[in-house]
Amino acid sequence: MQKYGVNELRKMFLEFFESKGHLAMKSFSLVPHNDKSLLLINSGMAPLKPYFTGQEIPPRTRVTTCQKCIRTGDIENVGKTARHGTFFEMLGNFSFGDYFKNEAIHWTWEFLTEVVGLDADRLYPSIYLEDDEAFEIWNKQIGIPEERIFRFGKEDNFWEHGSGPCGPCSEVYYDRGEKYGCGKPGCTVGCECDRYMEIWNNVFTQFDNDGHGNYTELEQKNIDTGMGLERLACIVQDVDSMFDIDTLFALRQHVCSMAGVEYGKDDQTDVSIRVITDHIRSVTFMISDGILPSNSGRGYVLRRLLRRACRHGRLLGIKGAFLVELAETVIEGSKDGYPELEEKKDFIFKVITKEEEQFNKTIDQGLSILAGMEAEMAKKGETVLAGEEAFRLYDTYGFPVDLTKEILEEKGMQIDEEGFKKAMEAQRETAKGTFGEHNYMGADVTIYESIDPSVTTEFVGYDHTEYESPVTVLTTEDEIVDALSDGDRGTIFVEKTPFYATSGGQQADTGVIRTADFEFQVEDVKKLLGGKIAHVGHVARGMVKVGDTVTLEIDKEKRALSGRNHSATHLLQRALRNVLGNHVEQAGSYVDEHRLRFDFTHFSAMTPEELEKVEQIVNEQIRAHLPVKVENMPIEEARKTGAAALFGEKYGDIVRVVSMGDFSIEFCGGTHVENTGVINAFKIISETGVAAGVRRIEALTSDGLLAYYDETEKKLEEAAKILKTTPDQLAEKLTHLLAENKSLKSELESAKSQLAKNALGDVMDQVAEVNGVKFLAAHISGVDMNELREQGDQLKEKLGEGVLLLASDVNGKVNLVAMATDGAMAKGAHAGKLIKEVAAVVGGGGGGRPNMAQAGGKNPAGITDALSKAKAVLESQLA
Repeated sequence: MQKYGVNELRKMFLEFFESKGHLAMKSFSLVPHNDKSLLLINSGMAPLKPYFTGQEIPPRTRVTTCQKCIRTGDIENVGKTARHGTFFEMLGNFSFGDYFKNEAIHWTWEFLTEVVGLDADRLYPSIYLEDDEAFEIWNKQIGIPEERIFRFGKEDNFWEHGSGPCGPCSEVYYDRGEKYGCGKPGCTVGCECDRYMEIWNNVFTQFDNDGHGNYTELEQKNIDTGMGLERLACIVQDVDSMFDIDTLFALRQHVCSMAGVEYGKDDQTDVSIRVITDHIRSVTFMISDGILPSNSGRGYVLRRLLRRACRHGRLLGIKGAFLVELAETVIEGSKDGYPELEEKKDFIFKVITKEEEQFNKTIDQGLSILAGMEAEMAKKGETVLAGEEAFRLYDTYGFPVDLTKEILEEKGMQIDEEGFKKAMEAQRETAKGTFGEHNYMGADVTIYESIDPSVTTEFVGYDHTEYESPVTVLTTEDEIVDALSDGDRGTIFVEKTPFYATSGGQQADTGVIRTADFEFQVEDVKKLLGGKIAHVGHVARGMVKVGDTVTLEIDKEKRALSGRNHSATHLLQRALRNVLGNHVEQAGSYVDEHRLRFDFTHFSAMTPEELEKVEQIVNEQIRAHLPVKVENMPIEEARKTGAAALFGEKYGDIVRVVSMGDFSIEFCGGTHVENTGVINAFKIISETGVAAGVRRIEALTSDGLLAYYDETEKKLEEAAKILKTTPDQLAEKLTHLLAENKSLKSELESAKSQLAKNALGDVMDQVAEVNGVKFLAAHISGVDMNELREQGDQLKEKLGEGVLLLASDVNGKVNLVAMATDGAMAKGAHAGKLIKEVAAVVGGGGGGRPNMAQAGGKNPAGITDALSKAKAVLESQLA
């Protein structure tokens, strides 16, 4: 058997199924689309759900993919064994109502034995207990003896996910030989050891489960096949685990080289090597799909993987930042199958660098927080750190729990492991990515999903602002109907429409749909699965029926203004890259007729100079009157032009490319101006941060900008009128007023200070002695908290060593300040505890440090009693 590499096996699989009439589709993004049930794509079929459910018509009834996947359910075991990993590639062939069991099983056998060259005698199929049809194919047609076909029950060989499509499975196991076995008598398929490895799983989707255990035969039966590429490579290359296959071996050796260690010599070292090898692969692929580190959702998964890899680097003794160098090895090994890795290389490196720097600071912070926890435990005489506290260190600060355990054990302490596990389990449930109850697609069911999937809408709005088309479907908010009449709210579907549906950040067109005796106000337009475009609104007059030919007319002014703002975002993105660097990627946008908003990847606030430069570049391109050209071309040809594509966006074989002179070229389905000069002018009105590594610019063009200037001018005139000056002299007037205000404020503070001194009088003769410590308790009327603290500082200097308490009544409330010197504290005085008890006497509360504390109260009448109480409290502290 030839030892094929990972990249060869991927190519062989896809080409084999192409030869069987399958369409080879590129891997979908790791970020799920229209599926709230998943945090990350975790199987080959997950992105194809709409085709299996019939909500969307597939591009072909036979499809094959190699899908990148991430599973993090058992992340704690990654590294501890050579089996577990977070990132993997899933090879799959799929049939949507086309072929079924016979072809699927035959092609499984043909690929494994004839194309890859696996020994047929070492292959063992399994089937569902009751699936005699699959047994007949394996036994009678393929020729596998009965004793080598294993029947398993529902738990192992029946695929279902709540209600919806489901069916039996047929898996294929490969006998890797005795050297991988457990040596126990009777070891065979189904044993937990590594000898019999499952490599292929055919899922025969032939039933519908109503959710109550009732199964009905599906009219359209489907095939969902999965085979782990890494597992196949293990067998073909005859290696122990996925960490030994060619692409991961190169990465693993790079880790060893950096750390100056050898794999296979020490169990603990091997754990760290495997963690880093696996996690850096996941991290690199996740960032290439636009996932950024954060404290929630998929961003949290990314951050956790990054930090885990960083920490294991430290355990191996790797000094400084090292992950970017490893990411380069990941890209080099996988860019043939995933060219986006090379395209996004600079951005991937930037994100990793930033996060690694942050973690190196974090881990030092964690050590400091743990030291504080240890001190608190010692004070209470405890030796077990609460599980919640250990988890807070781990989860909030990224501080590894095994490091916490190690540090505590050195000091004869430990953590409450059960409490930690409980907190971890709660977090795991959150990280699984299931948000509430959803249907099979992971989205809330709407009336639109009941529409025949063959209904589609063609968008003709690039060339038309008005168009005639027959009505194909009408709905209210909860049912499909034959007609809509006066006052009804609903949705209209037609064969062809000029209305742009919200997508790519550009908001939907509005307008009217009408006939001679009917008018429908379009308030929103939505792009739905299966190429449907929904016109949502209400009937203003008359009635419309399915089959009627209607005229669809958009609001032309709104479309034109939206187009100007959309074109400006293209110029803005290019200008940002010119000024900030090629790591800038679009992370979201919002474009309507009034303004534009553009989110982009960058790791610090932009300086005023950078903003000015970006604004200047965009306006230069507007004044250059660049022609805006739109072309439809094959995606590979479009990529060669250098056109910018959106992270994680699903593109077809033919893409729309919008270029503005030689300055900007992007994939885009939106509407645009014909010439940049139409935009008129561009003004940035704000730049803010919206998430870790993501900044947001809001800007205006054309009519929106003129309205902004008009509004600003009105505000200036109003402000000038209030200050009895003119707009051009407003700055001078404000400068004069601020100087005058500063002078008056200074005079007021001096007067208040003098009043406080007068109110205080000479209080030093009130100093008492409590257990050998000087104590001053005094009442000052009409003084605020700031002045009270200032008076306290002055009196403390006069007092020397001792404790003082000042109370003031002002506007019906009480302010209290307590101070204690080092000498007094050494004898037991504590200002914070003192004031806490005293404040209760005046109906308040407060506290603070041992040397200084403050409090407030609501009962000025209690001040005298409070001062007396203070002496008693201090006596108890000094006892």
